[in-house]
Amino acid sequence: MNIEKKDISVSVIIPVYNAGKFLAETIESVLNQSFKNFELILINDGSTDDSAAICTEYLRKDARIQYVDQANSGVSVARNLGLSHATGEYVFFLDSDDTIDRGFLATSYDAAKEQDSDITIIGEEFCKRLPRVPALPTCAQFLRLEFLNTYRDIKFPQNIQPCEDGLFSHQLIALTKNIGTNPQGVYHYRHHENQNHLKINENADLVLQQIPIWLEILDDFYERYDLFKTKALHLALFMEHEPFGFRYLAMPLNDQQKTSLHHLIKNYMLRILPYLSAEEKELLSEPFLYFINSDGASDFDRFYIRYTKKRSARKKLYLFFIKFIPLRKIRKDLRKKVSERF
Repeated sequence: MNIEKKDISVSVIIPVYNAGKFLAETIESVLNQSFKNFELILINDGSTDDSAAICTEYLRKDARIQYVDQANSGVSVARNLGLSHATGEYVFFLDSDDTIDRGFLATSYDAAKEQDSDITIIGEEFCKRLPRVPALPTCAQFLRLEFLNTYRDIKFPQNIQPCEDGLFSHQLIALTKNIGTNPQGVYHYRHHENQNHLKINENADLVLQQIPIWLEILDDFYERYDLFKTKALHLALFMEHEPFGFRYLAMPLNDQQKTSLHHLIKNYMLRILPYLSAEEKELLSEPFLYFINSDGASDFDRFYIRYTKKRSARKKLYLFFIKFIPLRKIRKDLRKKVSERF
């Protein structure tokens, strides 16, 4: 199928590293889309398995495919390289071990065009985060290329993982009000033992060493675009979402690591708080506000144990009374709301 470069609607970029086990299925999920006006850009990041052979095989089969080889440099460099080759009106980054539903590109493109959005959030789960979205994974970002080209300095940060996608999306979200949604887009995330984020999160020291670099990236961005005053809440929500929620609360940290991360987050947030109005501070969660004002990690941990016990008790109480509601659909909807809230 020959599609002129100037007419391409969507560029799908797949960074590939030792993904031979799943890569064919991933590529097929793109080629089998109901939406046909796309280009598929495969960036082989120095794979040592049969990934390159799989890529070149598909390159011969379909004229919509581009294939680029690079020395192993990491997923951020691969995505940035793919972006430099993109010619579509919109861009989507797909991981090499995941797949997308057949109507994924069609619904995303239609939503982006209808809503005239620079960023279209994909997936019901992620769409619910509006109006305050601090960051998005790549699977939830459908991006207008013209918007990306306007801010060419915003790239996936090199040698950063995890959070490379969070830092990338956080900056882009701060730069536009044109954010649309496509709750119909279904992305199939494959769980397996060799996933990068699982290996990375097992090494807490490695992640903690990177967080100061995250903050340097954020400082540079907010100063460069003079956004500290106008987007302070956006930055505070990112701090709550990523370093606090995904790292302090979710990772298995020892006491020394907790103390170090607590100190880092608290000191950074004390710089941000003066820019927040009283109403904006109320939009931060109770645990995060306590964390910022606590004397130390052990003080916060004692509070958080009490807090989670109270929430668990309240959830059980709500679910207990929901059982007595006679209509099944109402019971189901209420259970879902309770689960989302707690």
